[in-house]
Amino acid sequence: MGSPRVSVVVTCFNLGAYLPELIASLRAQTFRDFEMCVVDDGSTDALTLRVLRGLAPDITVIYSENRGLSAARNLGVSSTSGEYVCAVDADDVLLPTLLEQSVRRLDSDPTLAFVSHWLEAFGDESWEWKPEGCDFPSLLDTNKVNGAALVRRTAVQAVGGWDEEMRGGCEDWDLWITLVEAGYRGEIIPQVLFRYRRRPDSMSRLMSVGDGLSRLYRRLVDKHPDAFRPYLKALIARREADAAGSRAQADDLEERLELDVLPSLARANDDLASAERRRTQWDHERRMEEEQRHLRDEAASLRDEAASLRDEAASLRVQLETARGEVGHQDHHRQLALQEVAALHASLSWRLTRPLRAIGGLLIGVAGRRS
Repeated sequence: MGSPRVSVVVTCFNLGAYLPELIASLRAQTFRDFEMCVVDDGSTDALTLRVLRGLAPDITVIYSENRGLSAARNLGVSSTSGEYVCAVDADDVLLPTLLEQSVRRLDSDPTLAFVSHWLEAFGDESWEWKPEGCDFPSLLDTNKVNGAALVRRTAVQAVGGWDEEMRGGCEDWDLWITLVEAGYRGEIIPQVLFRYRRRPDSMSRLMSVGDGLSRLYRRLVDKHPDAFRPYLKALIARREADAAGSRAQADDLEERLELDVLPSLARANDDLASAERRRTQWDHERRMEEEQRHLRDEAASLRDEAASLRDEAASLRVQLETARGEVGHQDHHRQLALQEVAALHASLSWRLTRPLRAIGGLLIGVAGRRS
């Protein structure tokens, strides 16, 4: 089998958490004639190393000491064979038709050395990037070409690949300037075909801290003096105009901040404090209402319980009166019986029959002993 048309070189340094998403976007490409090569640039993250070991057999994985993005890309190019090269970072995403549309454009025009595209940012930020031209002098002003643009292998090899001395950023921009400076030509497909992840530690964000981007731009000018020289005055003038515009915009923003935003903020803070006080008062009143409702419910329950106890007490009083009546009735009968006994004892017949009762008792006792 011949070489694949496209070599996708994925550079990875401790980005294993994002690598599966990129691989999935590559497998979803409508253009299928490509190879995948992942270059690990000395990762130390355990997750990244585990993800790399678990990649499918059709993905070539190359391990290297940490030498920077340019060296990793050059290593990937030297380890692959596709006619076209697409260098992509492990945390980005290709939309499904990126390879198809780029290959079609390069195949249709042999004078093109590279083809870029529009992109959308995602992650910490959300915006679209839609550059128009990538020739001089526009390419010397700002970078118009995405790092994942498809480029002919022969063109990359002719200019020596990415500059491995540029480890602080702008290595892609330097490559595109080098190619155009050498007479190669590029083009931009006016369609969003790429998703660029923005992270707090993204290289593009880190190199913008302080004067980092200015230092990198001065390095590009020093490296490509012949390319910049014819346009340098115009580029400087445009930058000064931009700076003046930025200063004017900053002044306007500062004035708006002091005259409008800060007073509005103070009023908003006062309104917020008042609302918080009202809310606190309302919470207190609501708690009081809830407590009163609870007390009302408790009082109603106690009233029901008291009514039940009153009914029970009335029933007990009736039972007590009945019992007392029965006791009185029994006492009355007992008194009558006692009176009758006393009357009997006092009667003449009782006295006359006393000897007979004594003899009867004696006989009963003797009979008992015999038994």
